[in-house]
Amino acid sequence: MNTPSLNDLIELGAVQDAQGLQGQIKVRPHSSDPVALLSSKELWLSLIPRRSAGVAESHEQASLKLYKVKQAKMHSGTVVIALDGITDRDQAEALKGARILVGRDVFPKADSNSYYWVDLIGCTAVNLQGEILGNVIDVNDNGAHGIIALGDLETKIVKQLVPFVKEAVQSVDLPNKLITLDWQADW
Repeated sequence: MNTPSLNDLIELGAVQDAQGLQGQIKVRPHSSDPVALLSSKELWLSLIPRRSAGVAESHEQASLKLYKVKQAKMHSGTVVIALDGITDRDQAEALKGARILVGRDVFPKADSNSYYWVDLIGCTAVNLQGEILGNVIDVNDNGAHGIIALGDLETKIVKQLVPFVKEAVQSVDLPNKLITLDWQADW
């Protein structure tokens, strides 16, 4: 299989440690509901941290390695994964710190009234008055709720942080890449 572009992969978590003696890895998921990570049949690992200073994208691309998932399950807030070819604790410990990436195309289909946060990136945000507030450049979770970062897609400069709660988010139209917010440009 050809290595996909980094732009086609979504980071879902990072290897935190080895789990047990059989080569399983303990993964710290980036989501509180890691459905995509739990359902993936294969995943890519990169031992190069994201946005490393001085690391060329081609070097990071070359560091990707594909693994078949034998088993994945939740355990005490982490995801424990058994990978094909990783058979002992030493091999699993060597993967500590690796980023876990999967193709967006292998995510399970979202329900009709839900969506993956990664799909919000690039959407244009407008308020109820029709003013363009910016594009979604990032989505994070602060523990209480999600937060969308609005700004310029090219420069990645954040202009506003908006709570992703029903009081602020009026509608999400993914086919048209449009989010309508009850939010003012000067807030």
